[in-house]
Amino acid sequence: MDMPESVAMRRNEAERSNALMKSRAAKEALSWFWVILAFLLIEGTLVQARVIPSGSMERTVLIGDHLIVSRIGYDAGVPFTPWHEPLWREPKRQQIIVFRAPLPEMGYPDFIKRVIGLPGDLLEVRRGVVFINDQPLAEPYRMEPPNPGDNFGPVKVPAGEYFMMGDNRNNSYDSRFWGFVPRPNIVGTPLLIYMSIDAPEEVWEPGHLGMRFATYLNALIHPREVRWKRLFRTF
Repeated sequence: MDMPESVAMRRNEAERSNALMKSRAAKEALSWFWVILAFLLIEGTLVQARVIPSGSMERTVLIGDHLIVSRIGYDAGVPFTPWHEPLWREPKRQQIIVFRAPLPEMGYPDFIKRVIGLPGDLLEVRRGVVFINDQPLAEPYRMEPPNPGDNFGPVKVPAGEYFMMGDNRNNSYDSRFWGFVPRPNIVGTPLLIYMSIDAPEEVWEPGHLGMRFATYLNALIHPREVRWKRLFRTF
């Protein structure tokens, strides 16, 4: 075989190899495209994961409970962007809801509370007891008995808005302090607890990724930190 033919063969092999690598890269990129698209679809319209950072809903949900939240019928949006669109479902009284708190100074954080006042309701708290349209509301889920020193209102819930309160009424930053929640702020409702880890409150607050990673690692090494009996509880 003369030199020019040998060079041509090597060139052809190199071209075939490059073409094969490009084909594999294209297939890999396409695979990742579908994975990302599926994630955006699921996260934006179906379900989201949330972790409870505070005790405002104890005993119903605890600090360190990890929840799957259903957005179906409540809200659709593009993850990691401010764009979202409210859908057709409306919250019911005493339903647990995840929502964007109307607190621009805090960046509209996600809160989880219970719907207490519906649009059009006349709401008042008398000696710790909630009255809706002058009728006392039965609340067996509350953390503690009514506090006689707790009084609020009366207020009328505006159309298209909701009054939210935590079950741990004495430790809940809710509508009594910052007002009503507009319907477009509602994200969804929790479905189940998929993980629950007994750890300090600050671990689950935004920005503490190092502490959170250490907590997960510690739970692997010391499984007793996991609240096993709470796993897969539904709402």
